[in-house]
Parts: sequence; C-alpha cells; structure tokens
Amino acid sequence: MSNDLEQQNNKSFEEIRQIDAEGNEFWSARTLSKALGYSEYRNFSPVIDKAITACENSDQSIDDHFVQIHEMVSIGSTAQRKMSSYALSRYACYLIVQNADSAKPIVANGQTYFAIQTRRQELQDDSQFNQLKEDEKRLFLRDELKKHNKQLVNTAFDAGVKTNLDFAIFQDHGYKGLYGGLDAKGIHAKKGLKKSHKILDHMGSTELAANLFRTTQTEEKLKRDQIEDKTQANKTHYEVGKKVRDTISSLGGSMPEELPTPTKSVKTINKEQKKLGDDNEK
Repeated sequence: MSNDLEQQNNKSFEEIRQIDAEGNEFWSARTLSKALGYSEYRNFSPVIDKAITACENSDQSIDDHFVQIHEMVSIGSTAQRKMSSYALSRYACYLIVQNADSAKPIVANGQTYFAIQTRRQELQDDSQFNQLKEDEKRLFLRDELKKHNKQLVNTAFDAGVKTNLDFAIFQDHGYKGLYGGLDAKGIHAKKGLKKSHKILDHMGSTELAANLFRTTQTEEKLKRDQIEDKTQANKTHYEVGKKVRDTISSLGGSMPEELPTPTKSVKTINKEQKKLGDDNEK
C-alpha cells in the first residue's frame, strides 16, 4: 500500500469517528465494516464476536466498549430499516481490526492506526504516567523495551532468527522500516553517538514509545502469521517498522530520526536515581 493511500485510510478512520451527546467518541460498527472493506455486515458480525471475546478475556467491561444500538440502514434507493449495530470505543475498534481479515490492506493499516491511537489514549488516561517527569518516563519505557526485546528474541528465534548475526540483521530491518532506511549504524551516526553507546539509552520518551510499539507488534505478527523463515521474519520486522513510521507521519508527528537526542543517557539517569534513593535512606 502506498504512503498516500495509508494516509487516506487513516483520514477515513478519523472521518467516521462520531461524538455522542456527552462528548465521548465512538465508531458505528456498520460504518466501520464498510471502511474495512466488508461488503456485507453479516460477514463482519463474526469479527465483532471474536473482538468481544478478546475484550472479555482481557478483563475489560464489554459494556464499556461495545454498546448495542440501532441504526437506520438503506435497503433500497430510498427505503431504510432500523437494524442492530454497536457503538464502538477506540479499544473495541482495535480489537476488531486485530481479528479482521488481515489480507485486506486497509485492515492491516487499521491495525497500526487503532493500536497507536489506543496506546496514546491509554497514556493520556494514565494520570500516573502523565505525572512522571521526562527522565522517569524514559526509565519506564526503556525498562519495558528491555522486557519486550527479550520476548522478541525468543519469538524471532522460533521464526528462524538463530544466531547473533541473524538477530543483528533482523533488528536492522526493524530500524530501517521505522527510521526511513537507517540501520543501527546509521542511527548512531545521525545521533552522534559513540560506538559503545546503546541506541535505546539515548532516546527521549516519544522515540522510545515508537520503538516499544514496533517491538510488541512485530512479536505479535511473527506469532500470528506463524513465520518460520528468517528472511520472512526480517521482512515482517521492516514492514511493521514502516507502518509505525507511516502512521506517525499521517498523524503529523515527527519522524524518529528527527527527534532530539537527550543529553543524558538512560543509564546515567538510572545511576542518579539509585544514588538519590540511597541518599534518602541514610
């Protein structure tokens, strides 16, 4: 899918967003089904059912995300009929696109769009996270990335990425997708880092969040698509990185390589935090 088309799809998802009387956003299930390329709602209903099950398994309240409503639906040139539908939250849309037909290009783009938007909403709603200073946010996100990178190593191994060299190449594919063609060496040069510096230790919270999303979504896609070939695994990592980049672009965000490089590394911040904690205990 071209970048222009992806941006248009993202715009379409925003255009069909509605606001209720209390100021809450929602998407109509029937309108969303059309946007995702389903010609008949009956073929879309099983996707909603799977999403509801996923919502329940995540210990989320179904009623908070899938509200049953009725809509007037055209059944002819002028005739309309009241039919059942759902008012969907952003999280519900995220679950739906994860369970929709990923062979449809717009569904694949929707997966990236709603996942990023859902994560942004989660962070906006997380008062604790918003109260964190930038350095604390960086520590939190860097720690999350360490955890998920370990999981990605294991998942990539099962997908055919066996050796240290294999994994370095695999990682470079993800970076190239997200950073417009730059590999780890290129990012080092762009940031003016020393060879011994770890890239992830020299990122601000926004850049770390983009890389965390790249990592988690690559891990999920490798598992979901049951990839067992390292060439395909590399391709998948690149494509996920690029989709994250394209979505950031369509939302008006700054490209990761253009974000400022913090003066202090996460490693330094971590040492300062530990020293501060030790001093407070004295």
